[in-house]
Order: sequence, then structure tokens, then C-alpha cells
Amino acid sequence: MIRLEKRPMPSRLWTWATPVLAVVLTMIAGGLMFAALGKDPVAAIRVIFWDPLFSEFAWYYRPQLLVKGGPLILIAIGLSLGFRAGIWNIGAEGQYILGAICGAAAGLAFYPLESPLIFPLMVVAGALGGMAWAMIPALLKVRFGTNEILVSLMLVYVAEQLLASMSIGLLKNPEGYGFPGSRSLSQWSSSANPELIAGWGLHWGTVSALLAVAAAYVLLNRHILGFQIRLAGQAPRAARFSGVNPKLLTVFCLAVSGALAGLAGVFEATGPAGQITIDFNVGYGFTAIIVAFLGRLHPVGILLAGLLMTLTYVGGGTAQSQLGLPFAAIQAFQGMLLFFLLGVDVLSNYRMRLRRRGVA
Repeated sequence: MIRLEKRPMPSRLWTWATPVLAVVLTMIAGGLMFAALGKDPVAAIRVIFWDPLFSEFAWYYRPQLLVKGGPLILIAIGLSLGFRAGIWNIGAEGQYILGAICGAAAGLAFYPLESPLIFPLMVVAGALGGMAWAMIPALLKVRFGTNEILVSLMLVYVAEQLLASMSIGLLKNPEGYGFPGSRSLSQWSSSANPELIAGWGLHWGTVSALLAVAAAYVLLNRHILGFQIRLAGQAPRAARFSGVNPKLLTVFCLAVSGALAGLAGVFEATGPAGQITIDFNVGYGFTAIIVAFLGRLHPVGILLAGLLMTLTYVGGGTAQSQLGLPFAAIQAFQGMLLFFLLGVDVLSNYRMRLRRRGVA
């Protein structure tokens, strides 16, 4: 019989080995799924993981890794701070939407004025919008003890309704011939967020993501607040005895995660997406949860995990067009990453032991 025996301390080897094992198991299970759909599993895995980096068209796909990876990494960094402290913000998608709405509204209020101050104003408004949306579950938890998981998740659906309302209402383009959506933000020079280096896919959202990785690393490893965050997640009672205020920590972690999600939203609206539309949100807020855990809630790990998850986005789109794989199969493949990560993560805290079955 196989018995799980709790380790006296989590295994550092397995802590970092489980993400690699989860990726391998995802490839195997995904290959079986693709085979069941009548597709060549080896070709599908090659198109998803190899072609965007090393094929003859890699020059086109590589910049997309930074374009799509920026918002994932930015949101995941904010979520990881709360997750480390045991504060579960599952509504980053809603905060991402509110950041885009507030940022776009702040910019369009000055249209068609040309000024270099408009884009920074939009960035600040986007961060404040995401933060304000995250403050709803934060204050409800601090004041009434509500569950931040449910509140933040339910607010995503409210944010989606606000997005639809704004797309056909206050932010609708009056010159859009009746089509829902705002004016083009990427073509108005005062609000545009173009590539900083042509052909690299590097814009201000990507730069902000890299800065967030560096700032989070310094915070967690060189600042007393980072120590309090880690202590609150690992030993809540010890944290309270050491003087950590759980209410202030809750507000801080949700505020930071909301602000970073809002930044991701406004950078996306002014850059790759280019405008506010009904279908503006594409699930970055939910996918960032997978990125955060795949990266072991470590800033550098999140950076690598974000690039890996982006590779499945880019490669998955290529597999859809070249191999005819359905979009649902690509989503299931991405979900397998979190499924296997959570499954094999038990090896970090438990070791498997074999024992003989006792005689009846």
C-alpha cells in the first residue's frame, strides 16, 4: 500500500520540481486529449511549444510573448502577495476591467486634446480604478468578516456588466456608426501605448510588469513588510503575536493586487486591444491565478511561468489555425497546468511510503 507521510518541513527540491513535473504531465495528458480529438499529439505539442520560438515564423510570434505576457505577469505579481499572506483575491478580472474603464474614461474626457500628460493621467486613473474595485472585498472582510473569495469573484460579473454598459453608453464612439465600443485609444497619440522598440513587442505594460517583478522581489526579501506577508501566510498566530495587523495587511494586499490588475487593464486598452469593447476582457485575471501558482508565488518564478503560459496562448492560437484544434481544447490544456500542479504539489509536504498490507 502507498501511504502519505507528512514531512517535518516542506521539501525545497519538490517545491521547485513540481512545476516542471506538472508541465510534463500536462504535455502527456494534453497529447492524449489531442489524440482523442483525432489530431497528431506530437504535432500539436510541437506547434504549441516549439514553433512560436524556433520556426521560420518565430520572428512574428516572439514579440507576442511580451505583448500577452505583460498583463499576466503584472496581475500575477499582485495576486501572489495576497496569496502568500493567505488573502485570496479571485476577482482580478473585474479589477482589470475597471482599470481599463477608468483609464479610458480619464483619457477620453480630454479628447481630442493633444498633451503628453494625458497618458500618465490614464495610467493613474486605471490603477486607482482597479484599487477601488479591490477595496470592496477588502473593506467588507475587515469590517464584517465576509469571504473575500466570494465577494471578489462575484464582482467580476458586475464589472462585466459595467463594461457592456460603458461600451454602448458613456464611452461609446459617437462616430462609430452604431457599433459598440469606445474611440480608438491606440490611434490617438495622447493615449497610445505603442511598442517602445519596433518589432520587440515591448510597451509600457511590459516594462511595468518587469518593474513589478523587481519590486516584489525586493519587498519580499529585503523589507519588513515582506517578512510580515510571509509570516501571516505561514503562521497566522505567530504573526499576530509579532505585532502584524491582519486588517491592515488585508487592505494592503488587496489594494496592491487591484492596482496592478488595473494597470494591466489600462495598458491593454491603450495598446494591444486599442479600445474598450464589450468583449475586451479575455480572462487574463483568471489565467494569472495559474501563473501565480505555477511560479510558486515567487516573483522570478512568476516571470518564467507567465512566459510559459503566454507560449500556450500564442502556440494554442497557431494550433487552432494550422491543426484545426477547437478553442475549448486549448483552454482545457491550459487548465491542466493548474490541475496537475495542485495534484503533484502534495509531494512538497508529504512523502510516499510503501508498506505491506497487514494480515487480516
